[in-house]
Amino acid sequence: MTISASREQIKNTVKEAADIVQVIGEVVELKRAGNRLTGLCPFHNEKTPSFTVNPQGQFFHCFGCGEHGDVFAFVMKYHRMEFPEALKTLAQRYGIELAERQLTEAEKLQLRRREALYEANEAAAVVYQQCLRHPKLGKVARTYLEQRGVPAAIVERYRLGCAPDPEQAGWSYLAEQLLAKGLSIDTLMQSGLAVGKERGGHYDRFRSRVMFPIADMTGRIVAFGGRILGDGKPKYMNSPESPIFEKSRLLFGLHQHRDAIRKKRRALVVEGNFDLLLLAVHGIDNVVAPLGTALTRDHIRTLRGYGDEAVLLFDADAAGLKAAMRSIPYFLAEQVEGRVALLPAGHDPDSYVRAEGPAAIAALVETARPLAEFAFDALVRTHGLTLTGKNRIIAELKELIRESTLPEQRALMVAHFSEKLGVAPTYFQSGRPTVRPSAAAEAASPSEGLARLPMQERQVIDFLVLYPEYFDELLQAGLADVVREPTALRLIELMAQMDGTVSRQPEQVLAYVADTQDRAYLVQVLTKGLPHETGQQEQARTMCDELVRWLRAAVHKRTVAELQEEIHRAESLGNTGLLMELIRRKQEMEQKKKGFLI
Repeated sequence: MTISASREQIKNTVKEAADIVQVIGEVVELKRAGNRLTGLCPFHNEKTPSFTVNPQGQFFHCFGCGEHGDVFAFVMKYHRMEFPEALKTLAQRYGIELAERQLTEAEKLQLRRREALYEANEAAAVVYQQCLRHPKLGKVARTYLEQRGVPAAIVERYRLGCAPDPEQAGWSYLAEQLLAKGLSIDTLMQSGLAVGKERGGHYDRFRSRVMFPIADMTGRIVAFGGRILGDGKPKYMNSPESPIFEKSRLLFGLHQHRDAIRKKRRALVVEGNFDLLLLAVHGIDNVVAPLGTALTRDHIRTLRGYGDEAVLLFDADAAGLKAAMRSIPYFLAEQVEGRVALLPAGHDPDSYVRAEGPAAIAALVETARPLAEFAFDALVRTHGLTLTGKNRIIAELKELIRESTLPEQRALMVAHFSEKLGVAPTYFQSGRPTVRPSAAAEAASPSEGLARLPMQERQVIDFLVLYPEYFDELLQAGLADVVREPTALRLIELMAQMDGTVSRQPEQVLAYVADTQDRAYLVQVLTKGLPHETGQQEQARTMCDELVRWLRAAVHKRTVAELQEEIHRAESLGNTGLLMELIRRKQEMEQKKKGFLI
């Protein structure tokens, strides 16, 4: 379908076609909670889910950090795109062809530049693949891959290729082919595929290397990694960063392995591309590798959306220890379980899986040490437990503790490490002191306010928050007459003032709830949802019917009690006429009681 209309019409057409649950569900694990879905927010650190997706309204909202919006807002923020690119990405995904003339000139220019980078990388991947298959130019690379035990199926799955030796193909083999396809030299240089000479001209950045295309989470190639063929330096080289590539955010293999990581709830982190490939060859495919840099907080935050823990499968050397140490604060900050599987001396994952098989890797992973414990034991082995050794260990641990952004984590680490070293906690507290939660934070605990309602009334409020579309039905059944607690009444009055179920969504309700305790309670209800994950609408209908019966019965009971009080007053006043009328009305009320389940 081709769309040629106003910008707003185009946006609405794509928005209607795009499934926000599907788009977000690819990067955030979502679970059903009432008529919405919840998960851990990908935009801030949290352990308890506060991120919700509303399929009916086609929007997301995080009750923790406040991020919210439609499918475009999510794609733009998560994938770091501008609106035109997000629009085009979603349109292509859902088979909607856009008329580019609807964009402004500035938007079109920016979009063309980014698209040119994607096009250049895709074209380069094809050239590298063709080069690997070339009888002459790819011979050395094919031999190398065979020697490393990489079969043809893996070569195809990861689209491996090779950059030829300049003595065979010249110094601008790739650039010449891409320029012939109509790509500009500026695009090639911005993507890092070509490098400019000081005196003019250009040459290929990658030469005499096995090439690994690096894909983003949409599957587009944004960069390359290259392993030298021979003894040249550097051994591994990655593309420089560009408008479409940030190495601190992407992990090699995550695009191909995300389903396996989700299924196993665990990611194995290795240091090299060949480590990843050889593990995949042996059936271990829940693996990722950073791109020539140490693990970053963004990396760990990304992994948090796919599994419960990450196991670092590093070499048993000083570099492996350093890499593990550097990552500890990020694991703590993102509240992701981090462990270390120590490989035998002289082995990396590649050599160990080829020598001992996948069962040996599985055994290492199952016995992996918690990250902080591993680091502490390694420091003891390095420095010893003499007075001097302890001073050095404390100095390194101080730096580690300072990196943690969570006060409770710092306090726990101080207590734990001071006990293991046999020293007072004050040795670790020079610098940033341990901070207790403020009185305001403690007051925000969801243990007061709405949480103090009687059980049945609390169930009604919980149900309304999760299923606001049933509000009018419950109101007609006597909701405002039965629920008398002031906090709950304020919420009911607020929802009654809102027109329609869309505006009664909790994101809008919360905007008008000023009380801290009430907000905390509502967030807790929204993120926890109802205990049933299947048959949501049928379950909601059944629950609504039960609540309607309860409300009607409660109204009846209260009305009868009030009539009884009036009967007593009429008797005491000797008003026989009024007394008989009240008795008649009470009898009618008693007959209605048969229709209620009390």
